[in-house]
Amino acid sequence: MKRIVLFLATNLAVVLVLTVVLNLLGVGRAVSAQGINVGALAVFSLVVGFTGSIISLLMSKPMAKWSTGARVIEQPQNSTELWLVNTVRQLSERAGIGMPEVAVYDGEPNAFATGAFKNSALVAVSTGLLQGMNRDEVEAVLGHEVAHIANGDMITLTLIQGVVNTFVVFFARVVGYFVDKVLLRNEGGRGIGYMAAVFVCEILFGLLASIIVAWFSRKREFRADAGSAKLLGSTVPMQNALARLGGFQPGALPSSMSASGISGGGGGWGALFSTHPPMEERIAALQALR
Repeated sequence: MKRIVLFLATNLAVVLVLTVVLNLLGVGRAVSAQGINVGALAVFSLVVGFTGSIISLLMSKPMAKWSTGARVIEQPQNSTELWLVNTVRQLSERAGIGMPEVAVYDGEPNAFATGAFKNSALVAVSTGLLQGMNRDEVEAVLGHEVAHIANGDMITLTLIQGVVNTFVVFFARVVGYFVDKVLLRNEGGRGIGYMAAVFVCEILFGLLASIIVAWFSRKREFRADAGSAKLLGSTVPMQNALARLGGFQPGALPSSMSASGISGGGGGWGALFSTHPPMEERIAALQALR
């Protein structure tokens, strides 16, 4: 639950900061006492909605290395690192993408892929994953991460996040104008009713937007599982890997990277905001592929 709250707070903070900055620069004055300038508001919403997502995507690789302490394998120091690099190279060739950087970081079982471009991405695995799984299972996890890259999942998720953020910013201001001018009948400039309504609506609409983004993220996990099975020529290794991961306490990743890990999932209301489906559903989906 803590990771969900941090994820939502991060997205909300980006939108609010950009909103304040653009308003201070005069760019955000699309709503005035005279009415709503739809064109200007749309441009303002697009800038706020996409800027944070695109910046996050472009900075994803260096931020992932810094936040996890991941060490990129330049020259393999042992047989395990040599096997990792060779396996990722083989999987990447099968997937038709450029060789990603391969990294290892200290932590509980987990792995992730990130990067703005298919041919210059990063695949990282934790020491806990390497120690707790056999090589067939690790290879399946690597195939899952390579499939994410080949599917362009990082870019698509960024675009979806940008689109939903744009709608959040746009409709929050439309509601704010309605509250200020129609309900409170403020005939001056933008009043306290407008500012309060925008603030509340950005939080509420932001929650709804996060549910949409999380839903897409869960769908891409199913596709990446299937992609791993295709790269390995069998669903069994990925099923075994997921079953093994289900018995571990998943290694925590920074909130900005929670959607990038191999494992996750939640129950109850938290499942709506979960970026990963339950392991049981993922295994069942692979079994259905047979």
